[in-house]
Amino acid sequence: MKILSFQSAVTFGHVGNSAALFALQRLGLDACPVDTVQFSNHPGHGAWRGRALPAEALGEMVDGLEGAGLLDAFGAVLSGYLGQAGTGDVVAGAVRRLRRLRPDALYLCDPVMGDEGRLYVDAGIPEIFARTLLPLADLATPNRFELGLLTGRSINDVADALAASHVLMAGGVKAVVTTSLPAGDGLIGCLAVDGQGAWLVRTPLLPFATPPNGGGDTLSALLLGHVLKGRALPEALSLAVSSLFGILEATRSRGGREMALVAGQDEIALPTTLFPPLPV
Repeated sequence: MKILSFQSAVTFGHVGNSAALFALQRLGLDACPVDTVQFSNHPGHGAWRGRALPAEALGEMVDGLEGAGLLDAFGAVLSGYLGQAGTGDVVAGAVRRLRRLRPDALYLCDPVMGDEGRLYVDAGIPEIFARTLLPLADLATPNRFELGLLTGRSINDVADALAASHVLMAGGVKAVVTTSLPAGDGLIGCLAVDGQGAWLVRTPLLPFATPPNGGGDTLSALLLGHVLKGRALPEALSLAVSSLFGILEATRSRGGREMALVAGQDEIALPTTLFPPLPV
């Protein structure tokens, strides 16, 4: 089974497809990229060059796969940073076309829009997530800011995230995983909610002078990977969060600005510390 991944790509660093592909491959899964943008590096460095790729060109990639009889080789779609609102229609079209061939194909939508109260995407992108992509999603992985933006709610704690997750699920999403939630003194949490229940995985909040980018992209990829390998949502969340924590610890020990994904890759296969899913 292959995974079709619509995300950003950078030449230097590990965000978007430049993080997700390696994480999925390290789990033994075959991930295939459709790069929505190509940047020299993450814009968080201050200076960068590159551009978003036209939605029409991305659509041609899907057309090519279908025309060659290759689209049915994919069992899942993963999407993250879109670059342009029109790319959302391409992703939605790919999900629908794949499900005509494989009705059980999974779609994980990471609605990448902003963080810490700041929107860093084009103005039309929140609408394309809310109106078009999330209703198709088996899994959605917003951070706390994005969950609030999508539901028009203030997300201050786990209870707020739980209520907002049910709002998204009423709109069609089958399961919601919210990242970057305050979870107690010195702790940060990820909350998973589906039709069976809700679970919280908490880890220590690691101190960084400048937090590395790409953690959310890596977590979404790992979560999807574990679900595709047959794990239930609570176990998949526990493994994904635990692996990411190990990678971030490796990053902090090296003092780098970029996530130490390669140096910490053994954490993907077998996390050093396993943080359990706690029922909420």
